[in-house]
Amino acid sequence: MAIHSFFILSFCIIMTKKCTFVSDYFELSLMVRPITTLGRYLMLMGRIFSKPERFRVYFKQYINEMTQLGIDSIGIVLLISFFIGAVICIQIKLNIESPWMPRFVVGYTTREILLLEFSSSIMCLILAGKVGSNIASEIGTMRVTQQIDALEIMGINSASYLILPKILGLMTIIPFLVIFSIFAGIIGAFCTAWFAGIMNATDLEYGLQYCFVEWYIWCSFIKSLFFAFIIASVSAYFGYTVEGGSIAVGKASTDAVVSSSILILFSDLLLTQLLMG
Repeated sequence: MAIHSFFILSFCIIMTKKCTFVSDYFELSLMVRPITTLGRYLMLMGRIFSKPERFRVYFKQYINEMTQLGIDSIGIVLLISFFIGAVICIQIKLNIESPWMPRFVVGYTTREILLLEFSSSIMCLILAGKVGSNIASEIGTMRVTQQIDALEIMGINSASYLILPKILGLMTIIPFLVIFSIFAGIIGAFCTAWFAGIMNATDLEYGLQYCFVEWYIWCSFIKSLFFAFIIASVSAYFGYTVEGGSIAVGKASTDAVVSSSILILFSDLLLTQLLMG
């Protein structure tokens, strides 16, 4: 009986140590993996921003990327911004309507929401889903089909050739998307005031012009430039480092969208504090 108890106790001690080892291993992996990912990302950025070999080829690729990533996204930006502007106008009117509130406060609040957050931050979150997944899947497919390996064999800096035009193209076009988003949201608010009859369009117009701060426009542009860099570079990283087949490409696209969205929200907090704190 004593020998039996001894073996049971020994087995329990061994299993406890093994579970502790496994737990420590997973904790170490969770700590090391982000650091490894950050290091690989920074190394890739170093390759991307090296001196281009042929500026004419890069410029042509840059124009194509502006069209593919930016101009092709104008439709969804205008559509979403129009309806969001209309909904914001309705919600503000219904929820803060009071005899103590001036009638122009609806237009003022709608303008502030569009300028400060929606047209820069929220719109870039939406573009992270469309543009980010597009970049990650495109580069990931080139990786698994060995097209990137072929470029390396020909002596071309594949990272710079494939990713740099995407980053510069999206950063160039994103301020124009912000402008389109702001105007579409304001038009949506006006259409709500006119056709739904929830308020006087003159009051809405006065609220949109009341205490206008030009710096808020520049804040939206600055934030959108940072967000564009995050979307393009992070998505390209996940696509460029993909390993495996088509399933891995799909996973890389998902990881790119999730990581870009988290980084956009985190950088939005920092940039808002720096620019307006």
